[in-house]
Amino acid sequence: MDNFVIGIIGMGDMGKMYARRLSDAGWRVNACDREEKYEKLCKEFADRKQIQIFPNGHLVSRASDYIIYNVEAASICKVVAQYGPSTKQGAIVGGQTSCKAPEIAAFEEHLPPDVEIISCHSLHGPNIDPRGQPLVIIQHRASDTSFRKVEHVLSCLGSKHVYLSASKHDRITADTQAVTHAAFLSMGKAWHANKQFPWEIARYVGGIENVKINLTLRIYSQKWHVYAGLAILNPYAKEQIRQYAQSVTDLYKLMLGGHREELEQRIKKAGESVFGKHNWDGELLLKDEMLDRFSLGKKPETPTPNNHLSLLAMVDCWSQLGIVPYDHMICSTPLFRLWLGVTEYLFRQPALLNDVIRIAIEDNTFRSDDLEFTFAARGWSEAVTFGDFEGYRDRFQSTQKFFEPRFADATKVGNEMMKTILQNTKR
Repeated sequence: MDNFVIGIIGMGDMGKMYARRLSDAGWRVNACDREEKYEKLCKEFADRKQIQIFPNGHLVSRASDYIIYNVEAASICKVVAQYGPSTKQGAIVGGQTSCKAPEIAAFEEHLPPDVEIISCHSLHGPNIDPRGQPLVIIQHRASDTSFRKVEHVLSCLGSKHVYLSASKHDRITADTQAVTHAAFLSMGKAWHANKQFPWEIARYVGGIENVKINLTLRIYSQKWHVYAGLAILNPYAKEQIRQYAQSVTDLYKLMLGGHREELEQRIKKAGESVFGKHNWDGELLLKDEMLDRFSLGKKPETPTPNNHLSLLAMVDCWSQLGIVPYDHMICSTPLFRLWLGVTEYLFRQPALLNDVIRIAIEDNTFRSDDLEFTFAARGWSEAVTFGDFEGYRDRFQSTQKFFEPRFADATKVGNEMMKTILQNTKR
């Protein structure tokens, strides 16, 4: 494989991360983005002799042996239709989109029949160290020899290889990512609606509240299309997101009506369904003293009670859909593992869970916040159900603009939190 050349079409954050790491490992990389970005990319990568920037995907496709499309899921068909016919004879093509159904359909429709198809998906963001993180590899239309070549190329990332079909990939990413994103997007939208910067409010500072805030800001600091594509184009995601919105609504109505017994039965039944059969080994994944280190605000001496509607609804959603999150740990994202750790934190402490149920019925402190959260969850669900990319983008970017002044601080604290907590939550 001395003369084997990697092609990357789409030099966004993930495309650049792949280009840098592959070239650092000694691979020659041909890369491009939209033609108007050609000169800027040439300057950015001028000091990397292993990376050659081309004006367009035709030139990358003709000169590369394994071409990886790093483009938005919503644009994959258009881009493959444009550049796919120029693919080098006998080359291998794959994609890095988070939703494989439209990607594989585009490849099958627009690539020449002599081209092999091996897709991949790094289950983490561009700023996360890929070593030890899951990397899905999909041998869709390719010989075992070509598959081994791709494995060899991608081994330089140091990731943990997971082998799935395209449909199984989409099912698992819907189970682990779509609902998780919906929860954080809804929190951010609710805080935005109330004109709240949560780190400035005592009841949102400390413990698992730090995880909620940091991960919400982490998502909103990214590009909207990453989340829109996964939610709207994944054939399994609509059901998951709709159920999360329904769980939020149902639980909020029980809280509002003071139906304590029904609320308690539903929550504990959900907890038993999700966590009951899991063999706990050792202590809690997350502890207060660890979580308290990663705050954007000052923790009050006496914590303010919280009914944790977002967490209760997540577990209820998993229960309603028959999802056991531990079944998918082998290809879970750092975000999902943290969110699962937070739900464990609540449901593995019976006294805390009972107190949360009591607060949900007796304490009205969070009623207006929960109302906005319920509106937000339903709003995201409607945008996904109707396939409304423009509405999704507008909802995302308006809240993104609201929180933007704190992204730098949140990213710094969030990265350290992710690193520290993930080191302590490895199973």
